[in-house]
Amino acid sequence: MANRAPTHPALSRVRTPAQRKHFSPLTTRDKVILALMLGVPAFVHIALVWLPTLGSVVLSFTRWNGVGGFSAIQIIGGKNYHDIATIYPPFWPALKHNLIWLAFFLLVATPFGMFLAVLLDREIRGSRFYQGVLFLPVILSLAIVGFIWELIYAPEQGLINNVLGRTQQGNLIDWLGNPNLNLWAILVASGWRQAGYIMILYLSGLKSVDPSLREAAAVDGANAVQTFFRVVFPALQPINIVVLVVTVIESLRAFDIVYVINKGTNGLELLSVLITNNILGEASRIGFGSALAVILLVISVTFIILYLSHTFREEEKAA
Repeated sequence: MANRAPTHPALSRVRTPAQRKHFSPLTTRDKVILALMLGVPAFVHIALVWLPTLGSVVLSFTRWNGVGGFSAIQIIGGKNYHDIATIYPPFWPALKHNLIWLAFFLLVATPFGMFLAVLLDREIRGSRFYQGVLFLPVILSLAIVGFIWELIYAPEQGLINNVLGRTQQGNLIDWLGNPNLNLWAILVASGWRQAGYIMILYLSGLKSVDPSLREAAAVDGANAVQTFFRVVFPALQPINIVVLVVTVIESLRAFDIVYVINKGTNGLELLSVLITNNILGEASRIGFGSALAVILLVISVTFIILYLSHTFREEEKAA
């Protein structure tokens, strides 16, 4: 029998196809770390977002005051939704106010924030200072914003009435007490904060736009307005999606500022206030409040889905 030739040590370390099939560049420690990095955020997201959301949907079909444990829950079908639409007077004004809030943010605060971003993108003198000043309201909570504007709108000592000379009895303007005025007054206050947020988002997007696009548009004879709307704005599509989502969320979750002013009553009713009053108030109607929360969720998701589906269809057509 012929002697087998000795095998070189380097060749003995070469893996066969079967061995390479099971080879992984990740060690056990790497896999554990990767599992923790993916698993912990996923668990927190599911526990704090999806489970409460699904729980609210289920509870919206029940009657429960939170007393007596889960055994006290009574299934009543869609009665909560029927009662909300028919025998709950604050609902329709609150829904109307939320939609007005959303329209104001989309049509006024967002374009104004975009306008500020375009101005500051031109590197005017003191642009850093202006960015800080305009962004300052964003770092304040809506409760503090409400307190600040409550002082500005005060009937006798307020800034606006003093500037207008309307500080005498019988000549006062009750900006926050008049239900025909207070919603618009609060929208100005919340828009003041929202515009700064939108400005920063668009400013970051404008900084990332390729300068050659503007140069090419200028060579073709486009003016500044045409260049922005036909060249720059389409390039900001990812920022537009973020702005839309932020705007819808901020407008529909508005709560702090109206609650600070007058607890969301007398013309400042919002769905978020009704949800809080029903779930955490003296009535403690958790099922009823959950139905209100589901309605608010459906409204917010509907706007986002419609816009995203339209955006994706346009991208598919362009591809």
